Amino acid sequence: MTRKIIHVDMDAFFASVEQRDAPELRGRPVAVGGSGGRGVVAAASYEARRFGVRSAMPSARAIRQCPELVFVRPRFDVYRAVSQQIRAIFHSYTPLVEPLSLDEAYLDVTENLAGLSSATETALEIRRRIREETGLTASAGISYNKFLAKLASDANKPDGQCVIPPGAGEAFVAGLEVGRFHGIGPRTAEKMAGLGIHTGADLRARELPWLRAHFGKSGEWYYRVARGQDDRAVTPDRVRKSSGSETTYATNLTTPEAVEDGVRAMADDVWEWCERTRNSGRTVTIKIRFADFRTLTRSRSLAEPVGDRETLHAVAVDLVRGLYPLPMGVRLLGVTLSNLAPLPDPATPGVQMALDLPR
Repeated sequence: MTRKIIHVDMDAFFASVEQRDAPELRGRPVAVGGSGGRGVVAAASYEARRFGVRSAMPSARAIRQCPELVFVRPRFDVYRAVSQQIRAIFHSYTPLVEPLSLDEAYLDVTENLAGLSSATETALEIRRRIREETGLTASAGISYNKFLAKLASDANKPDGQCVIPPGAGEAFVAGLEVGRFHGIGPRTAEKMAGLGIHTGADLRARELPWLRAHFGKSGEWYYRVARGQDDRAVTPDRVRKSSGSETTYATNLTTPEAVEDGVRAMADDVWEWCERTRNSGRTVTIKIRFADFRTLTRSRSLAEPVGDRETLHAVAVDLVRGLYPLPMGVRLLGVTLSNLAPLPDPATPGVQMALDLPR
């Protein structure tokens, strides 16, 4: 049976939520993020994008490109709540929903719960409900596999949709720049350009052994997507592999005391997630970025999942102390827990943390 896959992507999600909730921002260029010297744009409205403002852009550069830009601090609790509203809409049409982030997801509607006749009609209905129930707009791509559906969702943004019917995938892909392919980042696109590959048609012209020789295991993926092929199923039960928190500081941290306070603060953010989800992890990783942008990570795996906030603090701080003396100021710190498992119940007899920390 040919699959019917929809990729739904909210339009400028964070910025659109802010414009919805603050009418004075509507029609104005808005950036979600910090406006300080070290700030970064987390999301930009379409009005801001016309000036070249993009996510991950340094805020100082964004202001130079758009002097009228309005910065709004992110409200992730609100974005998560709206995302849950949207996912509830998805689940009224299919149980096969695979979220990719707060603002996008794949849906397999081969057999949809609403009994609609086509995936195109289903996507229209979903987008209508999102608009009515949240006041936001979404774009959708409809096709017979995930790769094509994601490409299609970007074709008629914002507030539009695109269908790539069976048999049309290879022709659709042929005319696109490879940099637009999901899974081909800027560095790979640059490497491909150096090898004379600029479009899907160029990629399709290369044989599989040649692609493997130049791109390793990824060569087979590139060979298949150049032909519009993707056999991946929509998997609603994606397992989360880690939870982390990091921050970039407006002023460099220059003392061990300030760095350790920062590590504890990041660990507190992670532990709040642990308590909320009743999950923890065996591996603690700290990330540190110095003033010259050199980035280091250090990890330690324990015998059991971290059982309390104090243990997480102790391991994270001990890891960062292994980097002393500090060669220069610190601009970013992060703490992550991985190798996740259910949080141990401290009331259960025999639960004991295995730590090997210097005393």
